Amino acid sequence: MNEPQQTVYKKGVVRTLKGLVIKVQFDEDMPDLNEMLYVDNEKKSPLLVSSMTNGDMAVCLNIGGDYSIQKGDTVTRSGHSLEIPVGVEMIGRVWDTMGRPIDGKPQLDQAVLDKMVKRPIFAPAFQETSLENRSDDVLETGLKVLDFFTPFVKGRKIGVVGGAGVGKTVLTMEIINNVAEGSGAISMFAGIGERIREGHELYKTLGDNDLLKTTAMFFGQMNENPVQRSLIGLAAITLAEYFRDDMKKDVLLFADNMYRYIQAKNEVSTIIDQTPAEGGYQPTVFSDIKTFQDRLSTNANGSITALQTIYVPADDLSDPAVQMIQHELDSTIVLSRAVAAQGIRPAVDILASKSSLLTPEVVGERHYDLATRATAILQKYESLKGIIAIIGESELSSEDRDDYNKAKQLIEFFKQRFNVMEKVTGVPGEHMTREMTLNGVEEIIGKAAEEADEPVEEKTDASAGQDPQVPAEPAKATPETVEPENAEASK
Repeated sequence: MNEPQQTVYKKGVVRTLKGLVIKVQFDEDMPDLNEMLYVDNEKKSPLLVSSMTNGDMAVCLNIGGDYSIQKGDTVTRSGHSLEIPVGVEMIGRVWDTMGRPIDGKPQLDQAVLDKMVKRPIFAPAFQETSLENRSDDVLETGLKVLDFFTPFVKGRKIGVVGGAGVGKTVLTMEIINNVAEGSGAISMFAGIGERIREGHELYKTLGDNDLLKTTAMFFGQMNENPVQRSLIGLAAITLAEYFRDDMKKDVLLFADNMYRYIQAKNEVSTIIDQTPAEGGYQPTVFSDIKTFQDRLSTNANGSITALQTIYVPADDLSDPAVQMIQHELDSTIVLSRAVAAQGIRPAVDILASKSSLLTPEVVGERHYDLATRATAILQKYESLKGIIAIIGESELSSEDRDDYNKAKQLIEFFKQRFNVMEKVTGVPGEHMTREMTLNGVEEIIGKAAEEADEPVEEKTDASAGQDPQVPAEPAKATPETVEPENAEASK
């Protein structure tokens, strides 16, 4: 059988170099956008076509960060965009943007690579997505506050939002440990601008818990150039799409950190001289976010459930990029520095967190009713704190005092120790099922409701239940006591 002949293109020539930006001139056979080019040197340095200018000049990004490229070097077209190998061989390993292993283990054999399917990382979002394919299957995280207020649903997108040092990465590690182990799904992890320390800890944690056998990890670390950091998330999504569409699997995708994805895109935008937009971000910030988020979808083949962390610069939740990312999410978990300062872990700001999945249709009537009542109590608790600071708790009405104490019980109830921190702290972690969480909340709310009803009944039955500071009203004469007096007078 004759193999198809490879197209031979005219070569280009490097004309200018400015940092990671390289302009390559083509007299003919202009390359396509996002096409891979290779410099004809010993390293075969890869370039990624970013845009065209002056009709015959391709503006390229030095994706490999090779600074040995010189003016006059010839460049060869590949005829395809950036591709990575996909397959079960990727599971249990750590990869970079180009699909090369970076975990210190041996490279894949060339014979294995030749058999593996190659997929472009710039593939468009799957077009056959419909609401009919959406699932309402709730995934348990084992974390009380998350399962109760921001339920995880298969095929949806969840975000963990917070500033520096409030526990986003540790919370993500705990969720990976609990959800991946319980669901049996294939997991992808995209470390976008990740600290190597955090990546190493996660890799070791997954290995210790025997979860690497179902997980593939992609890292574009902080020390990598912005081109690689901006593309590492798309590489992870490409492999996730392969398992969803070709292998018919449900996939869990974890991305840490989406804000660093925007930062990397912003750096790339700056080096190619694009004019900044609102808040100093790149003019394409909205389309960059949509390009990423729209591929995290569910179709008839399978689902991609995505958990994303979002760093909040200067703890400003109104930041334009943070707001744009949040609009793409089904559930938002907000971590607060003020809550963390109180020693509460996980440091979830319950009232700031929100979920469009907390509905009777998804979680059931009982869960929805309890969550609604608990939220109302916590809202009242926040308003009562200011009053108590002025007049003291003893001056509250019995109903307000009851709700205030119940809110404190709820806050204490939602504290939880992490399993992934057990080796560090020496304290065993906790894992709670959703049913156990509902029972615990119901016990607190129900008990308080009963106590609130009892004094009301006592006051209606007897005067013994009256406040001793309030004088009792004189007893009114009954018809039985009046009748004898009237009868005597008539005689």
